[in-house]
Amino acid sequence: MKHWILLLIIFLLVLPVQAEELPEISAKSAVVLEYATGAVPYAKNAESRLPMASTTKIMTALVALESGNPSDTVTIGPNAVGVEGSSMYLKAGEQMTLEELLYGLMLSSGNDAAVAIAEHIAGSEAAFAERMTARAQELGCINTQFKNANGLPDDEHYTTALELARITGKALEHEKFREIVSTKSKRIGTRTLSNHNKMLSLYEGAVGVKTGYTKAAGRTLVSAAERDGITLIAVTLNAPDDWDDHTKMLDYSFSGMERRVITRKNTYAGIVPVEGGTMEVVHICFGADFSLSVVKTAETEIKMKLPPSVQAPVAAGQEVGSGEVLVNGVKMGEVPLLTAAVVEQETAPAFRDYLYMVFVRWIAIYIK
Repeated sequence: MKHWILLLIIFLLVLPVQAEELPEISAKSAVVLEYATGAVPYAKNAESRLPMASTTKIMTALVALESGNPSDTVTIGPNAVGVEGSSMYLKAGEQMTLEELLYGLMLSSGNDAAVAIAEHIAGSEAAFAERMTARAQELGCINTQFKNANGLPDDEHYTTALELARITGKALEHEKFREIVSTKSKRIGTRTLSNHNKMLSLYEGAVGVKTGYTKAAGRTLVSAAERDGITLIAVTLNAPDDWDDHTKMLDYSFSGMERRVITRKNTYAGIVPVEGGTMEVVHICFGADFSLSVVKTAETEIKMKLPPSVQAPVAAGQEVGSGEVLVNGVKMGEVPLLTAAVVEQETAPAFRDYLYMVFVRWIAIYIK
């Protein structure tokens, strides 16, 4: 009996560890994107064109922050009053700062705030929507088109989960955007604005970003979370159970990511030949630390870009090339390559021969 127990234990120990299965989610389309590298640890129909409802406002905020100043004064026009759907209840002639409108846009999901912002930046909502589409194109989002600034239904208003995640990644580069979407509640004059994004309370490390809903689009959600130096952006389109979907997707994706150290400053990187120096080669080292978040199965490498040789004299810390950091063959950055020592210039051969000849003659005279 003991032998059978021992064999069973050994059998269990050597069983291959199976990878975690993809989570079952309710969303018609979904993706998780790693913020720094663009790695995609999870995807489901991620490139299908679908309406995105109020998650549109992520691009509205991005264009506003790139085109205006948060301290700008905005006078509310009649077109921004009484807009259907969610609202921060603006009044015609009321004056607010662009920043205050951005809080109304992203926390209360104010469709009226979207119109006010659009008219302030571009003169009209239609002109602003054209800017939004153009900006999406610049970001490589060729399956995204905007017809308004708030996400109200329009057959020609659509995106994909993957492209919406990329747009969100760009928006998260703005500190003011991060500040706004991570705020749970904000007092603006007599208004108290509450963030509709429950992920801020439901999920550890959540930092935003936007909810959405229309009958045509269903429930849409973009969330972002940070853990151990890794930032993930999750998107679901047409997801009846979006809070649960995002929890599952983020948990799965965090478990499949790791922070990988690629280079450490001042560590050995190789050698390069020296021409006309007192040494034939000089050691080189990495000039900076470099680390990034990658899917655990990703292949990382450093492609060294060095000249065939360097000319003496060589100073310590002299930049002589760079190391390209590649993840699955895609460039993610560069690290400078520096010389680790001084190499003096070799004495000119003609002058050396002259000294030798003088020495020989001196010896000859001395011997006589």
